[in-house]
Formats: sequence, structure tokens, C-alpha cells
Amino acid sequence: MEDVLREQLANGTYPLDSFLPPQRTLAKDFGVSRDTIQRALAQLTADGLIEARQGSGTRVISVPNDLPVPPQSQRPGAASLGPLIEYAFRQAEVSLDVSTLTAETLLRHLKNQLERLSEVGVTPPQKLHIRMLLPWGAKPLAYPRAKDPHDDRVWERWRRMIRDNISELDQLKASFTDLGVDTVIEIRRVPTTPQCKLYVLNDEHMLFGWYPTLWRKIPVPHADRPGRDEDVESLDVLGLGSVLSYHRREADAKTHDSVFFGSTKDWFETSWKNWHELVRSEGQTHESSQES
Repeated sequence: MEDVLREQLANGTYPLDSFLPPQRTLAKDFGVSRDTIQRALAQLTADGLIEARQGSGTRVISVPNDLPVPPQSQRPGAASLGPLIEYAFRQAEVSLDVSTLTAETLLRHLKNQLERLSEVGVTPPQKLHIRMLLPWGAKPLAYPRAKDPHDDRVWERWRRMIRDNISELDQLKASFTDLGVDTVIEIRRVPTTPQCKLYVLNDEHMLFGWYPTLWRKIPVPHADRPGRDEDVESLDVLGLGSVLSYHRREADAKTHDSVFFGSTKDWFETSWKNWHELVRSEGQTHESSQES
């Protein structure tokens, strides 16, 4: 737990002077007890990375490395999204192809970039184009799913989360546009449960990671007590803690990394095209005007 939070401080998920979510939220996000969260925060506090302020929360006062790492200097292996996103946003044109379960991680990094670009003297990119594959909301997914097959409240909670995240993307699009960035955000819903998360940045750099599954208690509206929640045993994934591997499109198309990059990008392109045609042919409707 401590290592994951430390990594999030390093990769820009929680930048300098930002505030961490409340302990209760962190415990729910990671599927651990508050005692585990408290021990991790205590160690990060002892290391001088965060400080708790009475009445205002836990603030980030230092980060292991707050400078983006040029992707060309990275070797294949474990990597972080934050530095690569920031590096991409320092280019004149930014493209992001994303496949994800909730878009929660990407939203955090886009908000961080919006804050950075809003500072005086920072030059924003000219163009931003995001294509995102999200699961459709017409039928329950393989996860998150309650252990009781007749309990749809966990699925409904996920659907609300997706609607909220898509709404936030709408707001971010407007904010980037206000900064003079020619912004296009396209979302397509596909009838599958993603087994992995994928980020392709500027068609050159890629982060890929499997979703590890776990059983955990998810808070949902109580079945018999309006206005109260109850914890429901559910199968879920821990997106925030999944390991991402870095890959790049190299000059030699026959290298291991280039082959993986090419085949994975082909998967995205065919999913973007073919699943979309199937969904449209079945007359499915979705929740956002951004969806193409």
C-alpha cells in the first residue's frame, strides 16, 4: 500500500501541494482497511512526503521526482503514466488512445495537466485528441459484480461512476478549449469487460497493464434503509494498483517492443471500428454527447 501511494506521488497522480483523498476514500479505492492506509500515511509522513493539516486534509509537501522523464530514455519495463502524460502535453499535438474500465486514473492526470497549463507562462499544446474505449452499460459486466448474482447495486454504482466520469470529461474538454487547445474527445462503448488497461501516447509510447481481480466489500445504497450504505462482497479489480509496462514503437519493426506495440495498437484500432459498428447495428444508446 505504501509503495503504491509513493509511486502515485512520483508519477504525478498527486502532485506537489495537492491533497490526498480522505482515508475512507483511499481504503475503498484500494480495497484495504483504514488501519493499512493509516500505516502507509504514517510512513510517508515520516519520510517527509506528506503532512496532515487539521481541518484541511493531507497535503503533498515533497515528491520523489517532480520532473517528467523523456520517454526515449526509458527502457521497456514497469513505468508510470504521469511523466509520460506530461511529456506528451509538452508537444504541439497530443493524441491519447485509451482502453479502461472507469477512466478514473486518466481523469486525475488530465486535471493535473489542466492545472499546469493554466499557470502563467506555460504554453499549451495546439491540439488534443483523445479516443477512449469504455464498457457499455446495457448489461452487467464480469466485474465489478456482487457475489449475489441477483444484486445489481454494484453494477449500478459502476454505471453512475461512468456517467460522472464522462461528465467530467465534458467539462475538461471545455476547459482545454478555453485555453486555446483544439480539443476532441471521442468515447465508444463496447460490449466487453476490459481485462487490461491501455494508454497509447502520440502513437509512439504505450503503457499496458493487466487488471488483477480481487474480492472486496463495495459500499452501495442499503436495500432496506434509504439514505444509508451497506458493504457488499463483490468481485472487482484494483486499477489504481495495477502494474503498467512501458513499450515504444521503435525504428526496427521486428524488435520485441515494436511487435508488441504494433499488435496491441492493431487490437485498439479494430476494436474502435468493429465493436462500434456492432453496437450501432444493435441500436444501443449511451449516456454522453461525446460518444461517437
